[in-house]
Amino acid sequence: MEEIVSLKNYDYKETKNAVNLLCSKYSFLHCGLLGRSCLGRDIPYLKLGRQSEYVLFAASFHGSEHITTYILLRFLEELCVALKNDGYIAGLNAKKAFNGRALIVVPMVNPDGVEISIHGKKACGIMAEKIEKLCKSDYTHWNANARGVDINHNFPAGWHKLNELEKRAGIYGPAPTRFGGFSPLSEPESLSIAELCRVQKIRHAVAFHSQGEVIYWNYENYNPPRAQKMAEIMATSSGYALDVPLGLASGGGFKDWFISEFNRPAFTVEVGLGKNPLPLSQADNIYSNLKEMLMLSAIM
Repeated sequence: MEEIVSLKNYDYKETKNAVNLLCSKYSFLHCGLLGRSCLGRDIPYLKLGRQSEYVLFAASFHGSEHITTYILLRFLEELCVALKNDGYIAGLNAKKAFNGRALIVVPMVNPDGVEISIHGKKACGIMAEKIEKLCKSDYTHWNANARGVDINHNFPAGWHKLNELEKRAGIYGPAPTRFGGFSPLSEPESLSIAELCRVQKIRHAVAFHSQGEVIYWNYENYNPPRAQKMAEIMATSSGYALDVPLGLASGGGFKDWFISEFNRPAFTVEVGLGKNPLPLSQADNIYSNLKEMLMLSAIM
């Protein structure tokens, strides 16, 4: 069977193409539009199964971390193939394991950031002059959206505290990374995924970033049911360490907001090791190491 998802850097065009092809090929896979980015690019999602609650997987909050889009699309395709053919993933019969479960995948939360990181100035549209000055022509390491706001610093939980830490670090306005905006949920990308979680009951959420081979699972004194046990299962399965974010990595993130807003489990998985953007040569090895964890996370 010919695969739709192949080893490549998934930019906006390739991601939309893969989403459309997957939905055309698998009738049980539903595609929708989460929202649009600052520059008007679609933020698609894919929904597998119909239940009262869903597990959420989301990737590419940061532009230079686009390897996570490939990992989620590849897993989704493998899961669809296994469901169609009564096959197995990581030793689990997909039909039996996924029975009564449902999954939403947002493969690219920040399409403008990914396009800027991969394609540079030509992807910046009307923001080209401003972005060039902000990144000093180093587009590859761009993490923010097109307005220079770090999406994973733009969520309400701990935002004001994080804003003070940003200022102490000399970050007062739009930047390639780590500027959380002038108010929480000010950006269409962060607002779109927050609204999804408010409208659709999400059982638990997993945000995929790179790099570090760690899993973050808690936030302040919140203790959602099942969260620690799930984190331990994910860590054992992947070989990743459980960790606690510190400093500018704490607060303002999607995981923190989801936990504090709903008192349900949420996790940040930092895939791979090295310097972002991680080389494509690592992608298949990362996926192989995470496949069991991805399957377990989808059905827990």
